[in-house]
Amino acid sequence: MSLRINDEAPNFTAETTQGTINFHHWIGNDWAILFSHPKDFTPVCTTELGYMARIKPEFDKRNVKIIGLSVDPVTNHGKWAADIEETQGHKVNYPMIGDPELKVAKLYDMLPADAGTTSEGRTAAANATVRTVFVIGPDKKIKLMLIYPMSTGRNFDEVLRVVDSIQLTAKHTVATPVNWKPGQDVIIPPSVSDEDAKKKFPGGWKTLKPYLRIVPQPK
Repeated sequence: MSLRINDEAPNFTAETTQGTINFHHWIGNDWAILFSHPKDFTPVCTTELGYMARIKPEFDKRNVKIIGLSVDPVTNHGKWAADIEETQGHKVNYPMIGDPELKVAKLYDMLPADAGTTSEGRTAAANATVRTVFVIGPDKKIKLMLIYPMSTGRNFDEVLRVVDSIQLTAKHTVATPVNWKPGQDVIIPPSVSDEDAKKKFPGGWKTLKPYLRIVPQPK
């Protein structure tokens, strides 16, 4: 199954470092970030997991839950977590899904259906495609997918920025321009007529083109 933005995030039940979860139930009415890893004890992923632990309070402020996934058993995750804390200076403070039968990786189209049914004997290179970030809304719909190569560490500051944009645009009928950061001007989408825009933005806006109207970020 190929996943796209606005598809429902596939539900699953799995073992994690914080117990068994039903994914949709675990999300509840919050937002969620699911980010996956090809194997435990891999160097780039070690830095990523540590950094996510460091900035978790920022996601907490935005009602965003974090959950990791690695194509290895939960028992391995606990040992890896000790290495992460030692080398990165931050204790993993969110659940890590164990996926030793590759079920979640296949469900999220990160591995092909014929990849087998066990992580045993598989190398990180064989699981290279399990390097995706999913941002999922309270409606359980996928809002963002980012896929990275194994050799490139992910930019989780960018993920935080995108969450700010997605949450803002979900609350207000606006869009965010290139390289937008919180507090900067936003765009009135073409779907909003000038008449409706006057009601939503009584302070007015700047029209660069009929389809490009700039307005201060709503509070």
